[in-house]
Amino acid sequence: MNGVHSQGTRPDAALGTPLDPESYDYEAAVLWNAHAGALWRRFSIYLRREVAKRAGLTQRAFRDHARISFAKVAEYQKRGAVHFHAVIRLDGPDGSDCPPPAWATAELLTDAIRAAATTTRVDGPVIDERAHTFVFGRQLDVRTIRTADFDDGQELTERAVAAYIAKYATKGAETATGTLDRPIRFLAELAQARITEHARHMIRTAWTLGARPELADLRLRAWAHMLGFRGHFSTKSRRYSTTLGALRDARADWRRAQAAPPVPQDGETTLVLAHWVFAGTGLSRAEAWLAASLEPAPGTEGEPTWTPAAMS
Repeated sequence: MNGVHSQGTRPDAALGTPLDPESYDYEAAVLWNAHAGALWRRFSIYLRREVAKRAGLTQRAFRDHARISFAKVAEYQKRGAVHFHAVIRLDGPDGSDCPPPAWATAELLTDAIRAAATTTRVDGPVIDERAHTFVFGRQLDVRTIRTADFDDGQELTERAVAAYIAKYATKGAETATGTLDRPIRFLAELAQARITEHARHMIRTAWTLGARPELADLRLRAWAHMLGFRGHFSTKSRRYSTTLGALRDARADWRRAQAAPPVPQDGETTLVLAHWVFAGTGLSRAEAWLAASLEPAPGTEGEPTWTPAAMS
């Protein structure tokens, strides 16, 4: 890969594109994205093992002393490969409301993260007698989050941490790599798509791999526009913070409160129950036709009229 990004200048259009597209391993790039979620799940299992080992506990006993919580986002690199940003926390056994044990230090957690990331691996498919194995790369950046990391030394609250990590969730595949923002039904749609050649090649590769029966569980054609990545852009452990169900309930309560009639204040005597909207004047086309059909013909005023009835 190659590109130039000088301070104060616009990024080079070649940033994130292969020096030699013919020799670039598009197949492995797409399969990496497809297995990135599984690699993270394996890492989270290994991390618990590594922390328990450093605390001198078995994995079963570890649950009674501490809990690992995390929130992560998947961000696309310019080349179209996803990588993860995560906030990982050591809590007490009941979550963030319970203080962690004395041995649960930032240094112990950092050491465990490095060990787990180094040993985590996921065996991928064998394609044309070529086996694929996926591991994390060498660019592992582990930093301790402290109060000073936030603006003006603000308190280390859940809201502050959410804002800290949310900035990485704003770059989708379409903004980072120049690919599509929606699924495709036919590969021919790429002919009219305004995307980069690098993204076009990755989508074609995902589409081609998606036709292989042994890769059906990866659903690569359904996720070709995401360059093979089919995970959620943001995930968290259950005890990291509030649940998504609780957030949905809070939104529903808020909407019901907004739709409810306003409560009159002290001294107010008018209660607004509804509002009126101007619909128009005159008769509708159907009403105008009915009115015209009921008018007697000239010279027949006073004669009896009849209307045919439908029989069943």
